[in-house]
Amino acid sequence: MRKGSTSHESPLPRLMRAVRVHQFGGVEAIMYEAVSRPAPGEGQVLVRVKAAGVGPWDAWVRAGKSALPQPLPLVLGSDLSGVAEDVGPGVSDFPPGDEVFGVTNAQFTGAYAEYAVADAAMIARKPKRLSYVEAASVPVVASTAWQMVFDHGQVDGSKRVLVHGAAGKVGAYAVQLAQRAGAEIIATVLTRDVDYVRTLRADQVVDV
Repeated sequence: MRKGSTSHESPLPRLMRAVRVHQFGGVEAIMYEAVSRPAPGEGQVLVRVKAAGVGPWDAWVRAGKSALPQPLPLVLGSDLSGVAEDVGPGVSDFPPGDEVFGVTNAQFTGAYAEYAVADAAMIARKPKRLSYVEAASVPVVASTAWQMVFDHGQVDGSKRVLVHGAAGKVGAYAVQLAQRAGAEIIATVLTRDVDYVRTLRADQVVDV
């Protein structure tokens, strides 16, 4: 029994359902099956998954095209939101019951399951105003845009920023982050996306 739990609490199930692959390939390689529930290790949080994001990187992992080592079998998925169920040694920031969102681990695996273990350093408390589905759509694309705008671009109010593909997931975040930093933003988009990107408050929207 987890420290602090009471006798009337139901124990966590030993088995859970998960989306796994036993060999790399196309969608036909995906299996939905019962597996053992993972336990959090040092610096990890066990999350009861409420929603999981889907991105092109998940297909790369499934197809064996990831740049990272991916031992088989593996549970697919990286972006998630849910509720902290348990924590491993060294974790004090996410007590059980906290609503959280983020990425599972550096291998981008493990989220497509009823329970997932996530590195505590790669998750955060879920904003109350975001639903679980909305929160699960944020982590990888928003972090990528943040790195582009601030870590690499060093964007501030003195900069002029060009965002190609501004209606895409990363592009839309980049426009909004640069706008909040006070930069002048020039955004390129397809005709169908002009009105949408204007709502993101780009200074100039170029129809390409």
